[in-house]
Amino acid sequence: MLKQEELDRYNRQVILPGFGKEGQEKLKTTRVLVVGAGGLGCPVLQYLAGAGVGKIGIIDADKVSVSNLQRQILYREDEIGLYKAKLAANKLSKLNSEVEYVVSTDFLTEDNAEAIISEYDIVVGATDNFNSRYLIDKYTQLQNKPFVHGSVADFEGQYSVFNYQGSPAYSDVFPSAPQDNGKVLGVIGAVPGIIGSYMAWEVLKIAAQLDGVSSDALCIYKGLENRVLKMLY
Repeated sequence: MLKQEELDRYNRQVILPGFGKEGQEKLKTTRVLVVGAGGLGCPVLQYLAGAGVGKIGIIDADKVSVSNLQRQILYREDEIGLYKAKLAANKLSKLNSEVEYVVSTDFLTEDNAEAIISEYDIVVGATDNFNSRYLIDKYTQLQNKPFVHGSVADFEGQYSVFNYQGSPAYSDVFPSAPQDNGKVLGVIGAVPGIIGSYMAWEVLKIAAQLDGVSSDALCIYKGLENRVLKMLY
């Protein structure tokens, strides 16, 4: 049951036809792991916390650097050198203290991925690391859990939901990492903000059991043209 303060907080969601109290209660019992608290992870985390997802795991071993500040909007100049995951959880708890936050400043590895992912219902890949993406893909397949993917490069981004109700896996669509893995790519800060918002929306649709989950296509956002193309699977 939702408390009155929760009904007040989430009023704009609860009054939505087709969502209501039932949808909000589903969000409250959902556990989401966000791998990466950078350009994509910042908007994902903020919207999931704001929406009232019950438990949010944040895993990121990186610390804030000056080059992050142009797009990673949770962090400030005076926080350079501090762990992103810890900072994110602290700030999100001030946005919504009802949510449970679990922080890890380790990298996702073959040694810990299975155990960590087993604690969650949905996994968000908000990382630019291909090894992490394939680890998420491997263990979400084994545990039959949705993998919400996003990535950005230059003026474009992409997102999709893998391993959801029989949809393809990430490795089905991307059998191997590109040869230039590790190359630093340019990005305008608003683009990961847009893609991260799409990713958060996909998580909320899955959690609330709404229609229209983007599991049937790779959605490609063309920033300069401001349109989304869909490559159907």
